[in-house]
Amino acid sequence: MASSNSLMDSLFQRSLDDLIKVLRLQLLGDSPFISKSLEEIRREIKMTDPSTKSVALQKLSYLAALHGVDMTWAAFHAVEVVSSSRFSHKRIGYHAVAQSFNDQTPVLLLITNQLRKDLSSSNEYEVSLALECLSRIGNDDLARDLTTEVFTLLGSSKAFVRKKAIGVALKVFDKYPEAVKVCIKRLVENLESSDPQILSAVVGVFCELTTKDPESYLPLAPEFYKILVDSRNNWVLIKVLKMFAKLVSIEPRLAKKVADPICEHMRRNVGKSLVFECIRTVFSSLSDQETALKLAVGKIREFLVEDDPNLRYLGLHALSIVAPKHLWAVLENKEAVVKAMSDEDPNVKLKALHLLMAMVNEDNVYEISRILMNYALKSDPLFCNEIIRSILLACSRNSYEIVLDFDWYLSLLGEMARVPHCQRGQEIEHQLIDIGMRVKDARLELVRVSRALLIDPALLDNQFLHPVLSAAAWASGEYVDFSKTPCEIAEALLQPRTCLLPPSVRAIYIHSVFKVLVFSLRAYFSAQEPASSPLVNGFTYKSISSLVNMMELGLCSLSGTIDVEVQERAKNVLGFIGMIKNEIDEKVTSRDSETEASRAIAFMEDAFSEELGLVSSTAQEKVPLPEGLELKENLEDLQEICREALEPVVDSNSTSVSSSDKISFSVARLRIRDQQEASSSSSPPVESTSLLAEHRKRHGLYYLSSQKSDDRNDSNGNTPHEYPPANEIFVDSFKPKKKMNQSKPRPVVVKLDEPKTKPDANSNDEPLSRAIQTALMGKGKEKEREIDNHKNYLDSGIIIEQSSRREKKKKHNGERSSKHRSRRRRDEEEGATKPVEIPDLLL
Repeated sequence: MASSNSLMDSLFQRSLDDLIKVLRLQLLGDSPFISKSLEEIRREIKMTDPSTKSVALQKLSYLAALHGVDMTWAAFHAVEVVSSSRFSHKRIGYHAVAQSFNDQTPVLLLITNQLRKDLSSSNEYEVSLALECLSRIGNDDLARDLTTEVFTLLGSSKAFVRKKAIGVALKVFDKYPEAVKVCIKRLVENLESSDPQILSAVVGVFCELTTKDPESYLPLAPEFYKILVDSRNNWVLIKVLKMFAKLVSIEPRLAKKVADPICEHMRRNVGKSLVFECIRTVFSSLSDQETALKLAVGKIREFLVEDDPNLRYLGLHALSIVAPKHLWAVLENKEAVVKAMSDEDPNVKLKALHLLMAMVNEDNVYEISRILMNYALKSDPLFCNEIIRSILLACSRNSYEIVLDFDWYLSLLGEMARVPHCQRGQEIEHQLIDIGMRVKDARLELVRVSRALLIDPALLDNQFLHPVLSAAAWASGEYVDFSKTPCEIAEALLQPRTCLLPPSVRAIYIHSVFKVLVFSLRAYFSAQEPASSPLVNGFTYKSISSLVNMMELGLCSLSGTIDVEVQERAKNVLGFIGMIKNEIDEKVTSRDSETEASRAIAFMEDAFSEELGLVSSTAQEKVPLPEGLELKENLEDLQEICREALEPVVDSNSTSVSSSDKISFSVARLRIRDQQEASSSSSPPVESTSLLAEHRKRHGLYYLSSQKSDDRNDSNGNTPHEYPPANEIFVDSFKPKKKMNQSKPRPVVVKLDEPKTKPDANSNDEPLSRAIQTALMGKGKEKEREIDNHKNYLDSGIIIEQSSRREKKKKHNGERSSKHRSRRRRDEEEGATKPVEIPDLLL
């Protein structure tokens, strides 16, 4: 009965084609049908018939690949299908194994013997299936157990099998580095194969290995050079060029040898891919070869004028490689690079922008910035902001080292803020404030640019430019003494449209208004005195009254705002205006210059006149830690120390106390204890003193220093361990080389932090690298061992021969043998540290 059911199921079993057709007809969703199909697959895959089982596994693999169905439960059934004798079933099984197996699959070890059997099969297609499966699921155990079979297949007479075995060898080396000792020799022999498929496969394997550790494959340079000269396969040549680019960096003498074949390939009419790889190899590794470099630069021009945008991008990419060492190559193609800024392809435009930024220096920063700003005005928002970001980064590099005229650069920052698509407000804000604090000579222009930004009503609607307005408001208030029209600045800061700004920016506006008010009042009250700034005209009674009334009117509406910060600042300014408003009227009739208002104004001006300095990023590191302060100690026993103080105080009449009462009682208890200790500190009891000393000895970590205040000051009245000021400024004058046409010297820029150099990271030797070096240098080590054995034999013969005369020449022989041993030890050390050498036939 069971056999009849199995026969019926196999006869009416739905094939993979039927499953796909029905899936495509599902209009209301395929989830119910998939669930029903999985039930059928679970029932069919348990059948004993190999065909039924393989078809069910095939359908399950399809559903897992396209619909994400879990098929890990069918791992054992996949192993069963793999063991079938029919190739069609075996192919389905291997595909399912490669798709679903991983290192955590429980039945992974069951497939080892089947793989070994199929790798030794006479059917090359079965061997191919096993190799492909091993390349996907191979782990440490499989690579170790099947190394012998892979080694055998590396010498197979069938090119179809050998090329796949070569590819699998890379996976085996990665999982089991000891396999290199077995397979590397046969892998190197395949480099001399005349079959293009085998040569392509083995070159690809060595290219991957060389990328990870080029030094280990330096002895194979002669074989690679032969392929570079003789081969006409573009793909193989590209891989060989990649390997030589790595090897030349280790052995510079190779550059002169490989330069001629690379130039020959560039001169031939070959594919663009090979020409580009030759150019990239020359730029990255052979830049010292003048002939090859000039030829490569000439080939780059051909790429830059091509109609294909992909080739233009490759030409720009090659120029970006050579730019750090040979900027002249980029300058020769400057017109093509600038023309690429208007390309339709965004990748080409971005690469051209990066090249222009690489050309920027103190001589051409004005010209390039003008070109880029013109492109920013007519570009899309994304590329426009990328242009602005690039200009900001290039000009601010190393504390604005390429900027000689800061007046020009501040005006450029103002133009950037007016670009319609500008979204770099935070970067512009940072540089406006940074230049104001670093460059004193640029503050006059900074105030002028800030005034122009504040009076522009169009900037208030752009939320990305609110940080710029914040910086402009701060600069206008901080450096108001450089302004010729403080009243206009105050009017711009209090204009009604400032309600569009966020509260944080409006608070800065109000604070700047306060600074302008203090400055104007100080100038008015000191009218009889010499003017403190030649840029500020004396204020009259009418002008100062109108200014105060305008501020009072503008701030009254802000004093009732919802934001607490804005409200508080507005009320502070209004209170100050109310205090000095009567004094302004009395100033007209009174001759007394020392009034209460004038003193208050002078005090506020002194507070605002303190110049803000830069804070070094390493300022906190320069603050020394006080003695006895432990920041990394464990505080687990802190609860035990404070247990008595935190104990709840319970009244005799009450049975429970709330948590708030506990806290209040504990705090009160602590205060009482502190008062008692303070009152009895003059004459403490003996018992309490001994207990305190014992407690201090046990928990001295949590006690402050016991020195008296009188002992803290030295003889000069200074306090020891005094902290340095946090905003201490170190001014270093930056004096670049003078330009020929420079009419104004570069102002001094305050610099605090020096660039930190990162230490070179030492590369760790991997097991695969050591195995490769051992395998490739094995012959040389065998010869060294033979020489050492011969030396040891001679040494033993000398010792036996000299033993009969030891009594007569003991001292002489002792010195001679010690010198001989030290010389031999030194030779061994030199041989161990001797670098890998390339045969003379290549160098």
